[in-house]
Amino acid sequence: MPELPEVETVRLGLAKWVTGRTIKSVEVHHPRAIRRHLTGDAHFIALLTGRTITDVSRRGKYLWFPLDSGDAIIGHLGMSGQLLMQPADAEDEKHLRIRFTFTDDGPQLRFVDQRTFGGLSVSEGGAELPDEIAHIARDPMDPLFDDELFVARLRAKHTEIKRAILDQTLISGVGNIYADEALWRAQLHGARLTDQLTRPAVRRLLAHIRDVLAEAIVAGGTSFDELYVNVNGESGYFDRSLNAYGREGEPCHRCGTIMRREQFMNRSSFSCPRCQPRPRTIRH
Repeated sequence: MPELPEVETVRLGLAKWVTGRTIKSVEVHHPRAIRRHLTGDAHFIALLTGRTITDVSRRGKYLWFPLDSGDAIIGHLGMSGQLLMQPADAEDEKHLRIRFTFTDDGPQLRFVDQRTFGGLSVSEGGAELPDEIAHIARDPMDPLFDDELFVARLRAKHTEIKRAILDQTLISGVGNIYADEALWRAQLHGARLTDQLTRPAVRRLLAHIRDVLAEAIVAGGTSFDELYVNVNGESGYFDRSLNAYGREGEPCHRCGTIMRREQFMNRSSFSCPRCQPRPRTIRH
C-alpha cells in the first residue's frame, strides 16, 4: 500500500505536469475506478470536461486536484493505482482505467490500476478541502501540524503506540513500513502503551517519523514490486535504506542483534529484541 512518501512523490510530479492545464476529455474505462463517484460516469465526465486544474494537493494518502469550478478531483491509489503522465501516442496500458486529455494536446494523465482498489471521484465544492477527506488528520510534514496537540492526544489514548501512529484521524500518512522504521529509530516496541509514554518520548518518536518520511520522499518512496511508480513510471529506492521493515533474521544495524518479525493486525511488525524490548504486559 502506498504511504505518504509515495503519494507525495506522485503529487510533486503531477503538480509540475497538470497545474494550469484544461481538461479536454475524460474517458472512463472501468466503472470500479469511479465507484466512489456515486452519480456515475456521465456526471463525472460532465463535471470535469472544460475545467482547469489549479493545483495538486494531498491530505495523508489522498490526493486532490482543485479545479477552477470550485470542485476537486479526489484520488486514492489503493494497493496498485498509478497516476501516469504519458505522451498522447503512447500505447494504452493493460490496466488503464481513466484517461484525461488536455486542450494543449500535450501529455495525457492516465489512471492505471491492476487491482482496482484505488479510484477517482469528484467532490463538488471541495477545492479548498473535500468533505470526504476532512476527517483525516494533518500529516507531520504539514506546516500546520500541531505537535503539542498530537502529543497530548496520543498520551490521552490507552492503546499500543503502533496502532496509534497508524490511526489516520490522529496523524495521517504513516503506514506499516514507516511506522516500523520510526519505532526502530526511537527504540520503542510497537506494543508500548501510549498513556505510559512520557512527553519527551512521544516528541522523540514524532521527530523520527518526520525524519523517516522526509528521507523517503527524497528517495522517491519505497518500491517492492512494479506496482508502485512515480508519474514517469520510475520506482523509488528507499527500500535500500530500511533498518527494520522486512529485515527478519538479519542483524540490527545498531547493535547487531538478529531482527524479529511479529504478527500485527493481520500484517507483520519488525523490530530489534535488544533495542526495542517488548513491554512486560502486551495489550491484545
